[in-house]
Amino acid sequence: MTEDMTGAPHEPGSQWFDTEAGPLVRPYAMTGGRTKPGPTGVRFDLIALVTLDPGAPGTEGMAIGPEHRALVGLCREETQSVAELAAGADLPVGVVRVLLGDLLELGCVTVSRPVPPAQLPDERILREVIAGLRAL
Repeated sequence: MTEDMTGAPHEPGSQWFDTEAGPLVRPYAMTGGRTKPGPTGVRFDLIALVTLDPGAPGTEGMAIGPEHRALVGLCREETQSVAELAAGADLPVGVVRVLLGDLLELGCVTVSRPVPPAQLPDERILREVIAGLRAL
């Protein structure tokens, strides 16, 4: 066991944590100072669904960070929304959006965007369909 910069005991190989502030790695370090997802300008809604692309190359040989790998691991289990990924990876949503932009450009994930409200069927039509089905 060694001591960290504050003199507190530190296990070699474990993550450094400041018990008051949390991990010492700040969000801007995870994204390289970027605040927008990639040059494609993709915008990830909180409810957009992210799926691991079945034809995606393996991430083993890629030069991606551990946060990217954590998101890929979460997507491997099941399709999840951007908000769920942020919660599962314990990262801010803004960071997750930037990291997902990287993964999208690498072809690791696919994103299903939510249907805009203007394209949803009118509620009156849906009520008429339900009434028609009940009449059968």
